[in-house]
Amino acid sequence: MSYAPLRLAVIVSSNREGRFGPVVGDWFAGEARQRDDVVVDVIDLADHELPTSLSREPSPEVAEALARISPRLAQADMFVVVTPEYNHSFPASLKNVLDWHHTEWQAKPVGFVSYGGLSGGLRAVEQLRPVFAELHAVTVRDAVSFHMAWERFGEDGAPRDEGSVAAAKVLLDQLGWWGHALREARAKTPYGS
Repeated sequence: MSYAPLRLAVIVSSNREGRFGPVVGDWFAGEARQRDDVVVDVIDLADHELPTSLSREPSPEVAEALARISPRLAQADMFVVVTPEYNHSFPASLKNVLDWHHTEWQAKPVGFVSYGGLSGGLRAVEQLRPVFAELHAVTVRDAVSFHMAWERFGEDGAPRDEGSVAAAKVLLDQLGWWGHALREARAKTPYGS
């Protein structure tokens, strides 16, 4: 069976100054771009800062910011969230973009690439799973995690160990399976109908 390529949004969630997220996000996006079945869109949340207070009628500035990110999320067939761990959880910038959007996540698969210190960001991933469940998204089981991430990447921006490439392939394979299944299901019966 032949499938049109899936649209993958890679969301780089940290917006702190001096962040390591773009290194991890660029590497993972590069791995995904090597596949024929995926079209990659990198969404760096540092470029899409939204206010923390939600309102029914957003101001013109907020509406403009949403117009830059919302269509990209809506067009995605699947997501990979690249996240650090801040205080045993995920960044406020990610929570904020999750809260500003709802239908964009529905009936779509989500994978995780985490990084951090000893835990490798895995506590952030475990906190994100129920949040995405509430948004009616499907999180895949396997994730890519980098413990002591700043020590695990070379100056070329690639991980020093080959296991990371294998883990990325497993994650992309799982996302692809769910991406195709859920895209077909949404086409046959729109979600929530």
